[in-house]
Amino acid sequence: MKLHTVLLAGAALATGLILSRAEPAWAQQKDVKAALIAPLSGPWARQGELVRSGAETAIEEINEKGGIKALGGAKMQLVIADAGDTTEKAKNAAQRLLSQEPELIGGAGAWLSSFTMAITEVTERAQLPWLTLSYSDQLTDRGFHYIFQLSPTASRQSELTLPTVVDFAEKATGKRPKTVGMISDNTAGAASFAKWVREGGAEKNGLKLVVDEVFTPPLADATALIQRVRSTRPDFLLVIPSNVPDNKLLFEKMNEFRLGKGVVPVVGNSGSLGAPELLKTVGKDLLEGLIVSVGTWSMKGQEEIVARYKKRTNEPWMTQDSLMGYAEMWILKEAVERAGTADRVKVAEEIRKMDLKDGPAALSLPGGIKFDEKGRRVDAPLVLIQWQDGEPKSIAPADRANTKANWPKK
Repeated sequence: MKLHTVLLAGAALATGLILSRAEPAWAQQKDVKAALIAPLSGPWARQGELVRSGAETAIEEINEKGGIKALGGAKMQLVIADAGDTTEKAKNAAQRLLSQEPELIGGAGAWLSSFTMAITEVTERAQLPWLTLSYSDQLTDRGFHYIFQLSPTASRQSELTLPTVVDFAEKATGKRPKTVGMISDNTAGAASFAKWVREGGAEKNGLKLVVDEVFTPPLADATALIQRVRSTRPDFLLVIPSNVPDNKLLFEKMNEFRLGKGVVPVVGNSGSLGAPELLKTVGKDLLEGLIVSVGTWSMKGQEEIVARYKKRTNEPWMTQDSLMGYAEMWILKEAVERAGTADRVKVAEEIRKMDLKDGPAALSLPGGIKFDEKGRRVDAPLVLIQWQDGEPKSIAPADRANTKANWPKK
């Protein structure tokens, strides 16, 4: 059975035109269809590719292990749509996907919080359970019943990241940081993270916010942003962009202004800051010491999952995005098993009742799988990574981290 049917609703096909539906309907009757909407074109395409590769790895593994046992070994089939590079295209992709695939039992996506906001307006009306790694608090503040947020919210990540980083710095240098700068884009997840910092979060941690710059992606020139950092020289800088090209411009400009390589320590928030492309485009030296808060990352206990993924994809490591895509498909699989039916409403009911402590999904996400009344994952811990020796390694939570934090000493 074909692994997935590909739908494209990207830059060239804003209406979500279906690219391929090669298999006849009669051949798919036993298949359990799960959707994935991810940006596969535009500036966020690399993140979408990583999510897809993780989801495909899970689907392949599920089917190799016997499929959905409660449905007589039915295979899972992944139906993929391109969210493109705008919220309108993402919403169009969701509308087209639901129209063309009425048998969907659930879905996941679309990485960027702004896209997920638009998509879930569609999936909520269709009563389609939707899993997402997107960070924005707004996603689960709307009173929706069919959205399930796997990452800690952006404000929660911000609330946990700042005191942790301040402690790292104080222990390493003997001095508590007093000033912080912040550069963020205006996407929904970044806005939620930054809002908490500027509305009391920095002050609560004894920090003065001396730089607060916001830009609209894609970034054309980072000069003005980094000039503000150079003129104020904060004790550390929060960088909250959402895509690899903007990351590249910011780090290169910091190096040009002689602020890189730990001169001004950088702390980020975005899975894009752990993408393999950064190593290729920015270089090992400029990334060394960068700390990033993310939804999840490769940790102790995931060795088999990571090894299988790396062998299948030839990727150098398994990122937040690929681990989330992997976990999302396993959560949907488990929900269908428990429901004993491919009815999407009953699948959603099982996700709401879920309390997974073991198995592939729980292993992928520290803290287990359980959701509160808003659809937020309960007890999702702070996950931090740090670039060390050319690779982003997990440094928190401590009991599953692969290494310890290393704050640069000036």
